[in-house]
Amino acid sequence: MTEPPVQPCAACGDDANAACRACSYALCRACLDEDVAEGRTTCARCGGEYAALDPAHGKGNAVEVEEEEDQHVPEASGGLRERVTIGNHLSDRQDEGSHARTISSMSGVGHVRTISSVSGSELNDESGRPIWKNRVESWKEKKNEKKVSAKKAAAKAQAPPVEEQIMDEKDLTDAYEPLSRIIPISKNKLTPYRAVIIMRLIVLGLFFHYRITNPVYSAFGLWMTSVICEIWFGFSWILDQFPKWCPINRETYVDRLIARYGDKEDSGLAAVDFFVSTVDPLKEPPLITANTVLSILAVDYPVEKISCYVSDDGSAMLTFESLAETAEFARKWVPFCKKYSIEPRAPEFYFSQRIDYLKDKIHPSFVKERRAMKRDYEEYKVRINALVAKAQKTPEEGWIMQDGTPWPGNNTRDHPGMIQVFLGETGARDFDGNELPRLVYVSREKRPGYQHHKKAGAMNALVRVSAVLTNAPYILNLDCDHYVNNSKAVREAMCFMMDPSVGRDICYVQFPQRFDGIDRSDRYANRNVVFFDVNMKGLDGLQGPVYVGTGCCFYRQALYGYGPPSLPALPKSSVCSWCCCCCPKKRVEKSEKEMHRDSRREDLESAIFNLREIDNYDEYERSMLISQMSFEKSFGLSSVFIESTLMENGGVPESANPSTLIKEAIHVISCGYEEKTEWGKEIGWIYGSVTEDILTGFKMHCRGWRSIYCMPVRPAFKGSAPINLSDRLHQVLRWALGSVEIFLSRHCPLWYGYGGGRLKWLQRLSYINTIVYPFTSLPLVAYCCLPAICLLTGKFIIPTLSNAATIWFLGLFISIILTSVLELRWSGIGIEDWWRNEQFWVIGGVSAHLFAVFQGILKMIAGLDTNFTVTAKATDDVEFGELYVFKWTTVLIPPTSILVLNLVGVVAGFSDALNSGYESWGPLFGKVFFAMWVIMHLYPFLKGLMGRQNRTPTIVILWSVLLASVFSLLWVKIDPFIGSSETANTSTCSNFDC
Repeated sequence: MTEPPVQPCAACGDDANAACRACSYALCRACLDEDVAEGRTTCARCGGEYAALDPAHGKGNAVEVEEEEDQHVPEASGGLRERVTIGNHLSDRQDEGSHARTISSMSGVGHVRTISSVSGSELNDESGRPIWKNRVESWKEKKNEKKVSAKKAAAKAQAPPVEEQIMDEKDLTDAYEPLSRIIPISKNKLTPYRAVIIMRLIVLGLFFHYRITNPVYSAFGLWMTSVICEIWFGFSWILDQFPKWCPINRETYVDRLIARYGDKEDSGLAAVDFFVSTVDPLKEPPLITANTVLSILAVDYPVEKISCYVSDDGSAMLTFESLAETAEFARKWVPFCKKYSIEPRAPEFYFSQRIDYLKDKIHPSFVKERRAMKRDYEEYKVRINALVAKAQKTPEEGWIMQDGTPWPGNNTRDHPGMIQVFLGETGARDFDGNELPRLVYVSREKRPGYQHHKKAGAMNALVRVSAVLTNAPYILNLDCDHYVNNSKAVREAMCFMMDPSVGRDICYVQFPQRFDGIDRSDRYANRNVVFFDVNMKGLDGLQGPVYVGTGCCFYRQALYGYGPPSLPALPKSSVCSWCCCCCPKKRVEKSEKEMHRDSRREDLESAIFNLREIDNYDEYERSMLISQMSFEKSFGLSSVFIESTLMENGGVPESANPSTLIKEAIHVISCGYEEKTEWGKEIGWIYGSVTEDILTGFKMHCRGWRSIYCMPVRPAFKGSAPINLSDRLHQVLRWALGSVEIFLSRHCPLWYGYGGGRLKWLQRLSYINTIVYPFTSLPLVAYCCLPAICLLTGKFIIPTLSNAATIWFLGLFISIILTSVLELRWSGIGIEDWWRNEQFWVIGGVSAHLFAVFQGILKMIAGLDTNFTVTAKATDDVEFGELYVFKWTTVLIPPTSILVLNLVGVVAGFSDALNSGYESWGPLFGKVFFAMWVIMHLYPFLKGLMGRQNRTPTIVILWSVLLASVFSLLWVKIDPFIGSSETANTSTCSNFDC
């Protein structure tokens, strides 16, 4: 039996005896000694830990070894906690200059209510110099110290390797197996799907060739309009279809995550800061926001690793008081959820479930405690309802707090910044005496004359406040109406973020949106199943899904504008590169270190940096990197916040003074803090559109980051959706308007982000589709009017079909049907969901998207800003009561007019056929089929107009009939599509007798 081959060293080619655990980057003893001498003790490729190669198992198998006999590496309880080291090379890998984060005790912050506005301050030493500047000067000294200690380590490393650590073989296997895996779509499903797409593309080309080369001269205007519309629809289909070329599924292993990082108080799991944003408590009821907060506080994750920040951008005292009541109720609710493993952990939705709540419950006291908890929750609801009733009428003197002082936010447009820490490590404990997660209320400062940037500005304020107070390396943002439905959702995200083989270049993990309270038929496609279960899976196979605004876990460093750790190497430029064939030269191979440094120089030219391997830079680059001017230009005038950006692994200094941190947190949410900085341009949530989510994710993907789509079996988050017609259309209008704003901005994917070549071309197609889809409303409105015009005028857009033309038409229809069927097959969605999506694509296209295009153009030309309208959240206790609520809006006029016009056209067409005889029934069939296609797509809209009593509001009928009548009379009067020969014939007849 032959011995297994020895893995070569990646640097020199000799036999390797150490390799990275994450990426299998191998080094020989000499190269490892050289790296240690230079002060680099982690993998040059990914930053992971080195482990010795086991010669008995060959390539890629690593075993653990101890440093020396007198050193003992303890065995961590509950799984592998300690990292593996090779000899004494890596024994001193963390020194005083490392950026390891620790969790501050935050003593004195947790329970004292503090509401104030304080100017900016810096953490200084005794001599008055900022502490973070001293770090710069100390780095040079530490470099020399590293070299001295590295020589000693290299001398010790000459000793022979020692025995392996004693560890259970199963725990070792679980701890180092991947935390997730990709499940590719079966080839039996995907190959036919791709083949049909190619066939449809070919048939589409032949169809357009026939349409263009066979004009209808008797109705040339109608023919030209139809051909232009069809070409645009084909272009739109390509943008939507090809990003779905490589769909994938993913699976996570939470048990392996626990085995690797532990699950107790000393767990190695990363900390997570939750962001919850709210504006108007009258449109976003406090009870809904409170349920979201309660579900976060009760999440299945180490308590000290969770912090919840609630942004009140309306500075409402109602939100503040309801949050105080929520913090008190959480002392009962959180231990109840964790004791009995309750799902979901939002009380309103848990107690309203129509399931057997005794299933899998074995504690005898569960029924008794559940009844008591339900009674406590109902009492809590009464207190919240009392606060809401009190807030309906604002006193003339303004709101007064319980201590008799005026509420600082009485003027919502002119008030100081406010921060209140309700719960925390030193605050109130739960009724079982356990610690509770931190809960922080934040209302940023607002003053007249400043641009506050709506939700994006509020989210950036939370980024800065959380960085000062807790500084978790990961951020998970939720809308106020999206509660945690799966208590292990954070662990699901960490299976990607904390896996060294996956999470190095991940900027965020996006979860699908799921909704409660939607009618069974989903009349207005609120679930958006096609997008979340088809399009997003396709994008996950490329560079990752788009950011959809909620249910997303971010890597904080990606929000700071940094690039991913493994940037692509810059192409080598040469004067004679064009003649490389005639004058070949010997290629100079670059080391991994040089390639890594070259790939970073592009980021050094901007004021946004990546500090993962600062030791790789030379002295000039390092001084430029950490200069005060560069940091303050990017992040603003706060040394505490700048210091937090240097810590990649999270945490705040243990020596930090809690009162100083609160003052600094107030400073970073002041309204003038972002002036002359990169906030909203390159850092944080990006400004310039009401759909800041699309823009923010697009910028990250342009920097080279990847994103992950995580779909747990139990939905991670659930929210509420506007199920009545008017609110739904206004929601779609806001999304479409944001896309138009991005299209008309400098961040348009058509021309932005080509510099680094880091955005994949199919990913770019998907982003182009997200910004051009509102413009489809223009050809769609024209196309939906064509059937009625054809029926009223007797003309048609298609000439008499030949045999070849019939084949192209049938081929196109068959390819469309096959594409849809095969898409349903691999995605697993139902045909009803697909049909609802098709219907609402037409409804939204001829209404909300049309208005969004004109509003976006007016905003660009005339500078007319659009007011951000918060979608009202349903609070009706009657099931689907909101479905039948009708609210008048001008968005309803275009689709109603199209409906009336097509119905009039069908009646006119049949009347004309009855009068004309048998020969006219053949041409009538195609026209009526065309009109019925429009009416069937608008049928949910028609039902929405009828309401509960099946009655359409009079004003809608009057407007629509008036527009349809004026249009029809004008058409009959002008009749632009009549031929010249027909004009000559009709001109000779001047009376009825001719």
